[in-house]
Amino acid sequence: MRNLSVTAERFPIAGAFTISRGSKTSADVLTCEIRDGTAAGRGECVPYARYGETLESVARDIEGMAEAVASGIGRLELLHLMKPGAARNAIDCALWDLDAKTTGRRVAGLLGEREPHALETAYTLSLGEPEAMHAQARQNAWRPLLKVKVGTEDDAARMRAVVSGAPDSRFILDANEGWNAADLERNLALAEELGIALIEQPVKAGQDALLGGVSRKVPLCADESVHTAADLDRLAGLYDCVNIKLDKAGGLTAALELREAARQRGLLVMVGCMVGTSLAMAPAVLLAQDADFVDLDGPLLLARDRDEKLAYEGSMVSPPDPSLWG
Repeated sequence: MRNLSVTAERFPIAGAFTISRGSKTSADVLTCEIRDGTAAGRGECVPYARYGETLESVARDIEGMAEAVASGIGRLELLHLMKPGAARNAIDCALWDLDAKTTGRRVAGLLGEREPHALETAYTLSLGEPEAMHAQARQNAWRPLLKVKVGTEDDAARMRAVVSGAPDSRFILDANEGWNAADLERNLALAEELGIALIEQPVKAGQDALLGGVSRKVPLCADESVHTAADLDRLAGLYDCVNIKLDKAGGLTAALELREAARQRGLLVMVGCMVGTSLAMAPAVLLAQDADFVDLDGPLLLARDRDEKLAYEGSMVSPPDPSLWG
């Protein structure tokens, strides 16, 4: 019989991680373990207050599935029994890991996909005053792709500051829903002038229609506005790209469905993450194998990662070793 357990863990961030909604100094995660005899599968999730989640509520949701897991529930059944979100993600990823452990096959093989390879990930610069953001950009100017947190009333100065600090890097801007109708077109025009590669979620989820009549040449990526494949139809024509995160989609199974649906609609695909450990990133590395943009830098922002961890070499992240996941 399969036994489910969940553990809350805290991993300190190196300094602080700041976006337009606030700052955090630690990654507070939940680790789900599903044990079947001597084999155990693990999955990590990051409860996110923006979506009404707390460590306590997500832990309860995970624990509430103990009986279903014990009875042998499969990943497709899980999609119908649980809503998208962090709790389903932790259980789904633990089930994938357990299947790999019990069959002796890697998850990539279970998916029928080719051998995974190392990927170039973006590295995120926290929101701060323009001078501080310029310094962050200079310090990381050797990285090919930088993701910059914006979403304030003075983003023009911040945008210019980071580009001048790392003139040879490509940039993703992440407004975290912080722009409005008054500054949208001005910021989009400056982003085009500066050669920005992608802009994430410029407006609040639910106000996506603001993008319908706006002229822009920089691709726009939906993040908070898209969780699963069911969200794509209402966003048609408003975004050029979707940011797929396991904690939003509710696991690798749902994320794979979203990736396929996005590709069928001709959308670019970005695979992103919350600030978590290598265990949270591991399944996302497989998901991101053919992504247009990869943002799996969570462990690079931590002061301490797990003992078993992903191998990062500069901005390149390698697929997980079986000792970690999958």
